[in-house]
Amino acid sequence: MHELLRSLGSGPEAGRYVSLAAAEAHGLTGLRTAPRSVRILVENVLRAAVTSGDEAAVGRAMDSAAALISACAGSGPAEEIAFRPTRLILQDHTGIPVLSDLASLRSLMAERGLDPRRARPALPVDIVVDHSVEVHAWARPEALSLNMSREYDLNHERYRFLRWAQQAISGLRVVPPGRGIVHQMNLEHLARVVMPDAGGLLAPDLVLGTDSHTPMVGALGVLGWGVGGIEAETALLGHSVSLLSPPVLGVRLTGELPVGGTATDLALAMTEFLRETGVVGQFVEFFGPGVRSLSVPDRATLSNMAPEYGCTVAFFPVDEVTLDYLRLTGRTAEDIARVEEYTKEQGLFVSVEDAVDSAVNGAVDRPADPLCARTVEFDLSRVEPAVAGPRRPQERLALAAVPDSFPRDGRGQAPAGDSEGAPALPDGAVALAAITSCTNTSNPESMVIAGLVARKAVERGLAVPAWVKTTLAPGSRAVTHYLQAAGLLTHLEKLGFGVAGFGCTTCIGNSGGLAPLAEEAVRTRGTRLAAVLSGNRNFEGRIHRDVAAAYLASPALVVAFALAGTVRTDLSSDPIGIDANGDEVRLTDLWPAPDEIARAVGHVAAEHFREEKEVLFEGGPDWQNLDFPEGPVYDWPADSTYLVRSPFFDDEGRTRTADLRGARVLVFAGDSTTTDHISPAGSIAEGSPAGRHLSQAGVAPADYNSYGCRRANHEVLVRGAFANPNFRNRLTPSEGGSRTLHMPSGEPMSVYDAAARYKAEETPVVILAGRDYGFGSSRDWAAKGPALLGVRAVLAESFERIHRSNLIGMGIHPLEFLPGQGAGPLGLTGRETFEITGLDGLSPRGEVTVRASDAGGGLVGAWRMRARVDTARELDYLRRGGFLRAVAAPLLDAP
Repeated sequence: MHELLRSLGSGPEAGRYVSLAAAEAHGLTGLRTAPRSVRILVENVLRAAVTSGDEAAVGRAMDSAAALISACAGSGPAEEIAFRPTRLILQDHTGIPVLSDLASLRSLMAERGLDPRRARPALPVDIVVDHSVEVHAWARPEALSLNMSREYDLNHERYRFLRWAQQAISGLRVVPPGRGIVHQMNLEHLARVVMPDAGGLLAPDLVLGTDSHTPMVGALGVLGWGVGGIEAETALLGHSVSLLSPPVLGVRLTGELPVGGTATDLALAMTEFLRETGVVGQFVEFFGPGVRSLSVPDRATLSNMAPEYGCTVAFFPVDEVTLDYLRLTGRTAEDIARVEEYTKEQGLFVSVEDAVDSAVNGAVDRPADPLCARTVEFDLSRVEPAVAGPRRPQERLALAAVPDSFPRDGRGQAPAGDSEGAPALPDGAVALAAITSCTNTSNPESMVIAGLVARKAVERGLAVPAWVKTTLAPGSRAVTHYLQAAGLLTHLEKLGFGVAGFGCTTCIGNSGGLAPLAEEAVRTRGTRLAAVLSGNRNFEGRIHRDVAAAYLASPALVVAFALAGTVRTDLSSDPIGIDANGDEVRLTDLWPAPDEIARAVGHVAAEHFREEKEVLFEGGPDWQNLDFPEGPVYDWPADSTYLVRSPFFDDEGRTRTADLRGARVLVFAGDSTTTDHISPAGSIAEGSPAGRHLSQAGVAPADYNSYGCRRANHEVLVRGAFANPNFRNRLTPSEGGSRTLHMPSGEPMSVYDAAARYKAEETPVVILAGRDYGFGSSRDWAAKGPALLGVRAVLAESFERIHRSNLIGMGIHPLEFLPGQGAGPLGLTGRETFEITGLDGLSPRGEVTVRASDAGGGLVGAWRMRARVDTARELDYLRRGGFLRAVAAPLLDAP
């Protein structure tokens, strides 16, 4: 046994693991003061070397681990880390394309006479179907069954494919539709905390997920972050994943949440605080005496928002509170004992003594505060009720500031009747009030507070106005169990918050149609409507195309705004309704006392989670009765408009690292262009390029479904790139969505048609952009779409982490303007011809030269740009044409 290996436990249950204490004894310094998130990365680096059987590799790993510790503490240069996750977690919108690519690779292997079963996951993979359900029925007892029935009707082909994958691909588990949201399922059921790796060694649960909110599981002491499906496929096929050693920001929590403050309020306050602090590309680790006052669901609400404050992970080390949550959610006694013993042996556990100042407990050799690149302090007691909006999660607003945040037009503060007695809705009327998203429905206290507010409102005779669409879409069926046990679900239902589905719904734009009064107000009067949701994203155009502004709020405040019917009500002082006696009712009249909350939370029991865990992978009759093909290769129905063999393993159109000459700008994007703007998302519009393609295939407009559900059909998705109606291309600033100018003709057309014309003319194309290009969810198609459109490079002032990686994964060069430069300072209009030299012979983080010429061939400017190809591995992927071709090569070249 290698000298770094130790045994945990005894007898047949004993497990071997790579000991950090042994590494320390052999000269690895800095571990005792390193953040626990960094210790997990160190263990991963050492374990890979130990299992390789190469003693020289172990020595190099020890050096790399020491450099990693120094870099994360800010005292050394950034190091490229090659690591392997212990598992992957996918959701259906991003996961089905991952599996479709795998199935396409299998088909190609079979055609070449190779064994297709060799293309299989090298580590455990879970996929949770949670992004497909749309809210078409609501506020009625049969809403859940109607929405589920429609979901199966629309997505039959996709689910048929998943049923095939479930039996054909070893190592894959599928959580069927209607069970919950991926991150809540991860927290409540799927996360292991400690688990055997592929070689049988015990290891920390290090998970990568194809959703940017994967860091939510950091609340359990599980290190995890979001990656694009492209990078996930790399790990799935057994290749290591690269990461530049991240600086760690330590957040020392003090105090406790005040009475009336919720975990949502804390998450929004932290999002604002850390956005101002600056944490993009960093690990955030929470510690300090305030941590112990937060339950795991409170921590999860905070960690879920990691993408909103911009960090890679938001991590809470394992402690007694963690173990209590594992017991509550039905983990076995054996698993919990293993978690406790392993984390304590490895120095990953935080005891009561660790959580307070070392000066108090005298633990001089085990300081409470880890050595981070930076440490900031946050006082929980200063958190106050708030919302975020109207367009970004970091736009935190005190309740009193909400009314003035929505633009006024003089049409009144409250709805008034028109000449026929029907309500004429003013700007700011709440069209959508949705309790949804894993951010908050994973928090029992937040959910029971909403239920208690609903109960008091019903008791006072209040009702929700008819123009408000109210929905409840929990992230787990356990939520309905404990709401029923507490006697609160019926009161929510009386206000229209009946269960409409178990999925993301409104948070990802699957909100369905608005109430008739709201739709009429938009169509006939141009009313600017609002949405209030307990989600994590409120980017422009994301929630609903007819909603002008969206606010993130706790579930209880969602109920309150629904009752008020408008965001122009100041919930801190204004009445939100009139009761049966004619008396004004304010939020303070409805808010429950701490003892009421505690009694309701007391109804949350382990049996609620255990019941769901037992049937997690089974699915209902609709799932069980699906017909599907058997065997290792999918049958790819010729008439399918959902699943088409992937083009990304083909050599045709392969992106290379040659210099560019005569390139044109396909799209000129402004600052803060999100993946919601770039990637096809939401409903498919009739008459759009994607809609025309589907109509030509015989699909009726009513059955177009969403872009997300058709992500395994590249012909639809490439036609939907930049289709968000709120996206503005600076080449066509008066038009929203997928419009551009073809140059040099100046002819306006769709982005897809322009790309096709440039391809026919053999003209390379690029994207010109501003700051923060690609922020948002980890949408693969924000990179896949431009790649199929022929985009060779994106020239931007800065990139979001995952999107930068995804661009490289699809063979697109991410080029970053140097400080002080950009399209504006350089006077670029997007009508120029571009030449980019230095791509051939590029080195990691090297520079290239860009020249822009006007219509007459005159030089507009020449400047240097940084190629954001950060590692040697990324450069290798780029030279091979992207991740997929690179990782598939060994399988396709096999004898």
